[in-house]
Amino acid sequence: MGTKAETKEGGKTSRRGYSKKIWILPVLAVTGIALGAWQPLGFDEILAYGEEVGTSPLFLAAAVTAMVMCFTFGLPGSLGVWLIAPFNPPLLATFLLLVGSVGGAGGAYLFARKMRSDWKPTGPSAKVFDLLRRRGDLATQTALRMFPGFPHSVVNFAGGVLRLPLGAFLAAALLGLAVKWGIYASAVHGITDAVAAGEAVNLRTLWPLFALAALLLGGAWVKSRMQ
Repeated sequence: MGTKAETKEGGKTSRRGYSKKIWILPVLAVTGIALGAWQPLGFDEILAYGEEVGTSPLFLAAAVTAMVMCFTFGLPGSLGVWLIAPFNPPLLATFLLLVGSVGGAGGAYLFARKMRSDWKPTGPSAKVFDLLRRRGDLATQTALRMFPGFPHSVVNFAGGVLRLPLGAFLAAALLGLAVKWGIYASAVHGITDAVAAGEAVNLRTLWPLFALAALLLGGAWVKSRMQ
């Protein structure tokens, strides 16, 4: 054990380090306010640059590959929707998102098969794992894929650890994510187009948001049933 002097000195060092770190917060706040007031790039300029880069075949290939890798190793690959959906037609965006997410689901399945068979997640994810252990049928897997709020990494790894039938696993990922990504891509692209054109929000723009709200409510209901 150290002496009291050492303990006191350690406490002072810790507080000094904390006081230095806490100054980062006001610096970031002031920087954000300054950039917001200055606005070095307007929304139209950012959107034009995004449309130029975001529709490039090389960029789209890199985005899809990144999604596959992220989903394979349990990272948030769903962020790829913000790289693809705003700048591409909903049908194309949905297809690309499906390639990235279903490819990543298959990679995670194969990766997880090498894990110990008694592996189990902890916390809320354990409920999803236990559900798939008891009921890993096509309908259950499709529902988990379709509704927002369910961690894809847990579903992917659970499929491999539990050795669920690969055909049903990939079919559920394809069906569920086709619905989910279709609604996401339509909502994001519709709002981006409306803002860029200065149009008022209309039924064409709002229907994907209503569908997304229905999915969120459905996901909340499924979660409550699981608990």
